[in-house]
Amino acid sequence: MQEKRVAPYGSWKSPITADYIVSKSISLGAPLLDGDDIYWGELRPSEGGRVVVVGRSEDGATEDLVPAPFNARTRVHEYGGGAYTVHAGTLYFANFADQRLYRTRRGEDPQPLTPAAVDLRYADFIVDAGRNRLIAIREDHRQSSREAVNAVVSIPLDGEHEGEILVSGNDFYSTPRLSPDGSQLAWLTWNHPNMPWDGSELWVAPVHADGSLGEAKLIAGGVSESIFQPAWSPDGVLYFVSDRTDWWNLYRWRGSEIDAVTQMEAEFGQPQWSFGGSTYDFVSDRQILCTYSQNGISSLALIDTSTLILTQLETPYTDVSGIQANERVAVLRAGSPTQMPVILRVDLNTLRSEVIRQSGQIDIDPRYFSQPQPIEFPTENGLTAHAFYYPPHNPDFTAPAGERPLLMVKSHGGPTGASSSTLDLSIQYWTSRGFALLDVNYGGSTGYGRAYRERLKGRWGIVDIDDCCNGARYLADQGWVDGERMMIRGGSAGGYTTLGALAFRKVFSAGASYYGVSDLAALAEETHKFESRYLDGLIGPYPERADLYRKRSPIHHVQGLDCPVIFFQGLEDKVVLPNQAEMMVQALLHKEVPVAYLPFEGEQHGFRKAENIKRALEGELYFYSRIFNFTPADEIEPVEIENL
Repeated sequence: MQEKRVAPYGSWKSPITADYIVSKSISLGAPLLDGDDIYWGELRPSEGGRVVVVGRSEDGATEDLVPAPFNARTRVHEYGGGAYTVHAGTLYFANFADQRLYRTRRGEDPQPLTPAAVDLRYADFIVDAGRNRLIAIREDHRQSSREAVNAVVSIPLDGEHEGEILVSGNDFYSTPRLSPDGSQLAWLTWNHPNMPWDGSELWVAPVHADGSLGEAKLIAGGVSESIFQPAWSPDGVLYFVSDRTDWWNLYRWRGSEIDAVTQMEAEFGQPQWSFGGSTYDFVSDRQILCTYSQNGISSLALIDTSTLILTQLETPYTDVSGIQANERVAVLRAGSPTQMPVILRVDLNTLRSEVIRQSGQIDIDPRYFSQPQPIEFPTENGLTAHAFYYPPHNPDFTAPAGERPLLMVKSHGGPTGASSSTLDLSIQYWTSRGFALLDVNYGGSTGYGRAYRERLKGRWGIVDIDDCCNGARYLADQGWVDGERMMIRGGSAGGYTTLGALAFRKVFSAGASYYGVSDLAALAEETHKFESRYLDGLIGPYPERADLYRKRSPIHHVQGLDCPVIFFQGLEDKVVLPNQAEMMVQALLHKEVPVAYLPFEGEQHGFRKAENIKRALEGELYFYSRIFNFTPADEIEPVEIENL
């Protein structure tokens, strides 16, 4: 065995380079089943961030079904999702450039189904074969670019139509689903100021022969009950997920009453940031394949719909989503601490699984991977919070005696979201160079029940910051990291937590904000419709509580921010506008605090192009190397750091 080299933390040579990450990695979209054929989306950084729908036939042959320059991505709610569906071999998809709906079959050019009007957007569509139409969510920006009109619409398949409204009047809609005989339509809806995980409603209406809807009936939900993924069983029973017991459990409605299918302290649902999420599907009217999460770890299970007995299936995966099933086969997206997300095909007769697509073709020795350790640490008010801790790890290197590792604290976005234990090369990029990393599921994160999720109610910018700081202090107190060399990073809401931790606390020595929020009032005034009232629940109503918005905005408390910060921003971001980063940069320049700024043309909320992902990752490493005085093992293009 080769003797380890001694080198300072941060300077270790790693095979997990930025070039390797962008060349080997794609993001896998939700899989779909059409008979026994399987379809999924691939976001390809090497193709400028284009999303391609790939089809795999029963014999294993695969084919790209969305030719360049088409890009299967919708801008409904800006976060998209539900941008494609397949029926009887025909693919229907939303194209990013013009937001029109198209259809295509193998070997054919895509043909438009909606008119050329970029102010109309579509998502979450299903095929109503008996009436030769799609049923979709439409977002209409013709009257207002910010406060668009959302509705459920029908779109004929025999020409170019903008859609006929079936349901409207509320602020938001999702998940239109037809009963197997086409006689009933179910959907979800919610209104400002709620987000779908705060409170939403499940409605059902009869569908007349002409396709119009009869009188609608409220089935479940309300302002304080979150409903997720209504779905009809093969025998016409409506199932859905509700958090009415403070955990997202599975229920069913048989036309007169609601029965609980599961009653566990577990999450069978997820926050509906994007369309098309699926945590369960029907093998038959007698059996459901599902996934649920406990303490941040997913499990796969079968439920007998007669006995309601849940049988857990043994798998090596800790993060499971996107379940689709029929009597013969299931397909899902899965990952683990040793495997990046994959599309998995499961034979339901033998329960044997087959990986049919990997998000990364990894040829790196797994000994370079740091394994996440779930930890629970004390935080404010006698409570505890959760995180995944990744120790620095590289089989070729060790640190000088007595040196403790730098700590990187990662604050996830949302803030209603969660960190995953699935292998992430962008995390391993840091740990294999000698950084310790704490991926915090602060109060407000999902996967731990509604009470944990609601810790942020009225307290965003307090609880999340406290938990990130207390997690860092906990590791330093254990002697696992160097308490004088700790940094915090995050994107979007995680960028806000990052900037807040630097402005309001004295725990970290540096930070990195990716398209983070610095001015809460500006966010409330400028962001898109989906999140335009999100802060009502996280901060308070605006402008009535403008005092709280100012009190918790880092831009108004730059006097407390004395450590170096690097900013990364997409210049076409419509969720967190570029001015949020630029205001902070100018304020820190004026204060003569070391600051760096990397803006990216053509990027929105999150970076999709290979060259920009590479530049951001390497630029952040270069920034820390200058701040903490270590020499990176890689040749990196320098970043200009003002006031250093």
